[in-house]
Amino acid sequence: EVQLVESGGGLVQAGGSLRLSCAASGFTFRDYAIAWFRQAPGKEREGVSCIGGRLGTTYYADSVKGRFTISSDNAKNTVYLQMNTLKPEDTAVYYCAAAPISLFVRGLWFRSYPYDYWGQGTQVTVSS
Repeated sequence: EVQLVESGGGLVQAGGSLRLSCAASGFTFRDYAIAWFRQAPGKEREGVSCIGGRLGTTYYADSVKGRFTISSDNAKNTVYLQMNTLKPEDTAVYYCAAAPISLFVRGLWFRSYPYDYWGQGTQVTVSS
């Protein structure tokens, strides 16, 4: 059974930090790109960051560059999102998702397709 389980969300003050984890199971981790998406109330889901490919190339949305860092621990089948200097506008439910490398297009990493598997989400709330 394929599973993506997020953890690490919570309530933090503006300027603070959180680290999200995405634990994957049920598929061959190295054959997939793993991304973080987020969705705030009343807004569309947006791609935040992605890591994928043989070289573990990383991608970031402009809104989080320099503040968020994505990394992976292949031995643990886990992807992390270190979020620093958090802002109230980062408040959202954060989801991790997995896309097969064979269908992954680097320039389109932020689109929902072709992410096949999705986690249940973890809430991040940043107070001002």
